[in-house]
Amino acid sequence: MDQPSNADWLARSQAAVWHPCTQMQHHAQTASPGHLPLVPIARGSGAWLYDFDGKRYLDGISSWWTNLFGHANPRINAALRDQLETLEHVMLAGFTHQPVVELSERLSALTGGALGHAFYASDGASATEIALKMSFHYWRNIGRPEKAEFLCLQGSYHGETVGALAVTDVAIFKDAYAPLVRAATVIPSPDFRQAEAGESPADVARRAAAALEAHLEQHGDNIAALIVEPLVQGAAGMAMYDPEYLRLARTLCDRFEVHLICDEIAVGCGRTGTFFAHEQAGIRPDLMCLSKGISGGYLPLSIVLCSDTIYNAFLDDSVARAFLHSHSYTGNPLACRAALATLDIFRSDDVLTVNRKKAQKMASALAPLADHPQVKHLRQRGMIAAFDVATDNPHFSRQFYRAALENEALIRPIGNTVYLMPPYIVSDDEIAHLSNAINAALGESLAGTPGKSA
Repeated sequence: MDQPSNADWLARSQAAVWHPCTQMQHHAQTASPGHLPLVPIARGSGAWLYDFDGKRYLDGISSWWTNLFGHANPRINAALRDQLETLEHVMLAGFTHQPVVELSERLSALTGGALGHAFYASDGASATEIALKMSFHYWRNIGRPEKAEFLCLQGSYHGETVGALAVTDVAIFKDAYAPLVRAATVIPSPDFRQAEAGESPADVARRAAAALEAHLEQHGDNIAALIVEPLVQGAAGMAMYDPEYLRLARTLCDRFEVHLICDEIAVGCGRTGTFFAHEQAGIRPDLMCLSKGISGGYLPLSIVLCSDTIYNAFLDDSVARAFLHSHSYTGNPLACRAALATLDIFRSDDVLTVNRKKAQKMASALAPLADHPQVKHLRQRGMIAAFDVATDNPHFSRQFYRAALENEALIRPIGNTVYLMPPYIVSDDEIAHLSNAINAALGESLAGTPGKSA
């Protein structure tokens, strides 16, 4: 019997599956310049994905920023097989188990014990909502219910559920559902692409922090928390900023009694060069959100870590003062075991040190792009590299994506921002392959389109 081909799975998927963050019409209009190809994947191995017709694609974006140590990683696979034979799931309300205890302890240790309590969910948006609810409920529990508003950065992205949309400032995600959302106040971003003549990235950070201070001086009594993506704002087009902003924000949050929430969902787990991005500022948040890479890209898992101060405010005989949030698969043993295996790899392979060398290889491979007349703001933070493309072509991102696939690479721009966020196991030859694919895709997607200054 013949094995199903790409065409077989394409037809079945288009008939039955509604894909996320996707205009499904773009998959159907194969002759359109805005066509978005649907790629059936049969298997993964290392940094590569393989379709049913045998074509391969180097996963340059870690499958939406989740995969750290390659697909079908043998060490994570072995840990999951072992866990399957022991305990697949038990409710975490009134029960506990070894993987969730060990994971909580190890994450606390990674914060030096500053964030000693772990609350579990399944995805990043849920983690955002948990952190917001914890902050809101904390202030109510200590008798300050007026502190009920939130601050987020311009261009911020923290998820697409209704609560998370309140602190997401990306129009395409929030505008359609605005009537459902209790929106936060948006304050200036320290994105160093906004530098004025003569300004350094640290100057931009200080200017944004001054705006935060001015807002807190007027409204601090009503602000529960500021939420930030430390150092890199992902969906804003990999907007990068100087750690000085986090240092100043931490000081201001302390001064005005406002929680600082660090959303490390995309930038944590070594992506920026340190295990947590906020460490580069020498600070700790009051609440921290983790997801994506924490399970190695294997299973849905998210975690909110909080300080003793916040945790202790919920201890009481009254259930109404308890933290009221749950879902059926909270603290799933399989997901926790995948996360433990991921942390084991960090420790045994000295991943952060190795990544610094790989980041240098990425920088060298991409450096020639700085001379391209339509490439702007070539930038990098650890294992995240990005650049903006000056073009009037409204279909640039989809055409670049298609061209990259033809060159055996999964590289999916955010608007006019092309970025790389590969798995940490990527080799020097694979980095060169990604660089070659970017150059080829850039040439093909810009052919015949006018550029404009950024």
